[in-house]
Amino acid sequence: MSEASVDEQLVARAQAGDVRAFELLFRKYQHKIVQLVSRLVGDADAPDVAQETFIKAYRALGGFQGNSAFYTWLYRIGINTAKNHLVSMGRRPSGRDNIDVADAELYGHTEHLSDVDTPEANLLSDEIKQKVMDVIAALPADLRRAITLREFEGLSYEEIAEVMQCPIGTVRSRIFRAREAIDAVVGPLMRND
Repeated sequence: MSEASVDEQLVARAQAGDVRAFELLFRKYQHKIVQLVSRLVGDADAPDVAQETFIKAYRALGGFQGNSAFYTWLYRIGINTAKNHLVSMGRRPSGRDNIDVADAELYGHTEHLSDVDTPEANLLSDEIKQKVMDVIAALPADLRRAITLREFEGLSYEEIAEVMQCPIGTVRSRIFRAREAIDAVVGPLMRND
């Protein structure tokens, strides 16, 4: 059974009043939502904002029609809740529509650099990590958001198209261009190794 099918069944059960089904959805996505909102509101406020996200989702679950994946729907609620929290705290949400990439997620695909635990290897690894962060931070907002949703949030192209409200072809193009920009900077460093 696919992950989407499991989510659909859990949502249907939760909509029918099965609180345990919603608890399972909460457990499944709690960590992702905390990570998501922490990038906007900071680590200190993230648990409270994540909890508020799930409360809002639970209250609105009856209106969820399954036109999108449950996580896509929950993701939108999380982003909006985080932005509302920032406004209520007197802070403005960033003008960007994206989320900065957290180190742990950003470097999850470079384990092979740590295999050789030498000062030179560690220095190169740190340099590559910093370069990737710099490249992603310098990308236009639409490319940065697309690559973040794909690589770090794990959304499918279809889900990204829905979140970004654009055609799938546009999503593919944005992700391709973002990867090209990263490779242009990181590729030479990798080849020198």
